[in-house]
Amino acid sequence: MEQTPNSSDRPVHAERRPVTEKESRRANGPDWDRYADEYQATHGAFLGDAGFVWGPEGITEAELGLLGDVGGKDVLELGSGACQCSRWVATKGGRAIGLDLSYRQLQHSHRLDLETGVEVPAVQGTATNLPFRDATFDIVFCSFGALQFVADIEDAIAETVRVLRPGGRFAFSITHPTRWMFPDDPGEDGLVASQSYWDRTPYVEVDAETGIVSYVEHHRTLGDWVRLLADAGFALTDLAEPEWPRDHDRVWGGWSRTRGLLTPGTAIFGANLLA
Repeated sequence: MEQTPNSSDRPVHAERRPVTEKESRRANGPDWDRYADEYQATHGAFLGDAGFVWGPEGITEAELGLLGDVGGKDVLELGSGACQCSRWVATKGGRAIGLDLSYRQLQHSHRLDLETGVEVPAVQGTATNLPFRDATFDIVFCSFGALQFVADIEDAIAETVRVLRPGGRFAFSITHPTRWMFPDDPGEDGLVASQSYWDRTPYVEVDAETGIVSYVEHHRTLGDWVRLLADAGFALTDLAEPEWPRDHDRVWGGWSRTRGLLTPGTAIFGANLLA
């Protein structure tokens, strides 16, 4: 599971403006390479070396069961990071493969392969141009990974359709779209709406020294996601909005107990590809 880097080791300024797929890819790959070590050191124990967590609330695939029985299935994880989720799938009998834009994240995946003894093949690539043959997978999933970092989301969904077999399963989690109304602040100041839910202008971080776009995240509304799935030939079966566990005190970027008890932080979709 990947999430907003929020790395603090480089001076940046944030803005909202349109960016292309090329800019998004050129920014986010190197950004995740820079942040991968800190990310795994900070969040690795929470995620588990072979664990499947759908979001900062800590809800797991074992609890939700959105993928169904993965035993004997061919499974692709988009934006796999260090492939913790794919490794969990492998422990349940699935044939999992990870894909990530960040080479450094994939190096961490190889490290965990060796440490756990559960090996997951992983390739470097982008969700908008998957390096797999048509109808290769029974399940494609993404836990806070590639999809919200992609500008050309229609291409990513089309590629998912292409590599899925008829009747295949697609599930993914994203920052809950309503969160885009609020500041990225885990405290009480983050509870006051400050911008329009319908403003789909991407969030962009620009390197203060070079002026180069160094991080991009894209916002779509709930309705946007539903239409994307329907137009691509999916039947939506699940939309989970996990409640924040009352005994869960972990702060992760803008996610916290203060906010999570009042407003959803994660949206998780499940859909089947119509035969």
